[in-house]
Amino acid sequence: MACRVLGASRSGYYDWKDRPPSAREQENELLVKHITTIHADSRATYGSPRVHAELTMGLGLPVNLKRVARLMRQAGIQGRYRRRRRGCTVRDPHAEPATDLVNRQFTASAPNQLWVTDITEHPTEEGRLYCAAVLDVYGRRIVGWSMAEHLRTELVRCGYRRR
Repeated sequence: MACRVLGASRSGYYDWKDRPPSAREQENELLVKHITTIHADSRATYGSPRVHAELTMGLGLPVNLKRVARLMRQAGIQGRYRRRRRGCTVRDPHAEPATDLVNRQFTASAPNQLWVTDITEHPTEEGRLYCAAVLDVYGRRIVGWSMAEHLRTELVRCGYRRR
């Protein structure tokens, strides 16, 4: 029935079905094995350009980049995407800057006279996590910290609680 619908002869179908793989198909199978190995060795990070470079320069196999990309696509092999870096916070030009309460003097003669804070962003698989740490300038020791998924004021205020 399929031969009649496709307009092919039965003998042609069975000839095609029983035919051994062509040289090109055998080369492709070998290339896919090499591609899989290279991709696994790179911890699944390499895409077609880097896999192509490993094949040509590393193994000395003459192969086209488009062929490598096609074979990777057919085998379901994909490199890891680079995340786009987002720029830093852009300062509002119309906003009034905060006053400098310590006049750029970051020294203290006794404990608990001057505390400073810093916020660090930690990217995780579930999103960003922010850590605010409060440091006593005199002893250079952390006196409090807090973590949150946001950058609101309470993140820093919670960090001022003593441990």
